[in-house]
Amino acid sequence: MATLRGILTLTLIVLNLVFWATPLYIVALAKLLPSPRTRARCDQALVWLASRWISGNQLIFRLTQNIDWDIDGLEGLARDEWYLVICNHQSWVDILVLQGVFNGRIPFLKFFLKKQLIKVPVLGLAWWALDFPFMQRHSREYLQKHPEAKGQDLEATRRACEHFSQHPTSVMNFVEGTRFTPEKHAASASPYRHLLKPRAGGTAFVLGAMGDILHRMLDVTIVYPGGTPSLWDLCCGRLHTVRVRVMQRDIPAWVRQGDYQGDPEFRVRFQAWLGQLWQQKDAQIDALRAIESRA
Repeated sequence: MATLRGILTLTLIVLNLVFWATPLYIVALAKLLPSPRTRARCDQALVWLASRWISGNQLIFRLTQNIDWDIDGLEGLARDEWYLVICNHQSWVDILVLQGVFNGRIPFLKFFLKKQLIKVPVLGLAWWALDFPFMQRHSREYLQKHPEAKGQDLEATRRACEHFSQHPTSVMNFVEGTRFTPEKHAASASPYRHLLKPRAGGTAFVLGAMGDILHRMLDVTIVYPGGTPSLWDLCCGRLHTVRVRVMQRDIPAWVRQGDYQGDPEFRVRFQAWLGQLWQQKDAQIDALRAIESRA
């Protein structure tokens, strides 16, 4: 039965994606016209279509799954504000959780994606149309052989942030840079029990580039009490409980005004600030997991 449920759920998700991607592609073509007014209207239409796609996914999961959603911290959110959203990262399911939690409550979430993901069928072009920034990640060995490629990620981030500043946007950043696994945790010698070390550079650059308008942070913690699920686990009904805590934080002025690349003192202070947030998140995960043991 779990496999049949998984096939049904996945089929409905694909049909929902194709249904909304078709008009989204049509609007994306119109967005190529040179008129700024047309482009602005297309941007609004694209976000509306993407929000309806997320709503469709939410309906599918309500009809096919029995998930206990334990969510706290959504009071006072606004759709006309700029937010930086940070979160721990465990699975592709995290993205579906974040989309479902925030859809219609804050501006549409924009993710920084690896450049290779533009090749994902249907979704890749949809992400491009929605102005998701694609990042080209280079290894240290590659940069040593091709020093001209150094800084390309930062330039892509700068261009994306300039576009985001034109209208209310929620910029999503998985600060760890990759999904948590026990193997990565051990290899990185992380000082946290449930988290990888935060990568501060990208977060600092976004805050610096959008410092004039980006004043609020949504610090999100996701816990899966039954273990980290895959997308297939979700579709098969193996995900029974999701705990989400949202902490709204003011972003200190000094965080938005420093030079992470050129000021060593600021860099150390920023890393310490982000590390403190990660220590609090690690303790919060402990507390959320302890709920199950007491039950």
